[in-house]
Amino acid sequence: MSADLEARIPGFLRGVRLQRDRVRDQWIVQAPERAFIVDTIAASILQRVDGDATLAAIIDALATAYDAPRDVIARDVIDMVEDLTARQVLVCKS
Repeated sequence: MSADLEARIPGFLRGVRLQRDRVRDQWIVQAPERAFIVDTIAASILQRVDGDATLAAIIDALATAYDAPRDVIARDVIDMVEDLTARQVLVCKS
């Protein structure tokens, strides 16, 4: 992965948030006029999106937490962030 790519800082767009639905015991991304149910892995990634942490820091934290190969985690995190950026859920700062 490119260091430039991992230096980006993801954040939720205005009006979008990750929320735990305690009744249904699931994570939901709420956005204006839409909502996404996210799986456990996506929730683990999105819980680390705070507008300050770089993708590299998020990847490192997940690789440590799950004792998984960093390159596999990096590919999954970047793919998900790019997908949610295209869906106008996340925005990445350089």
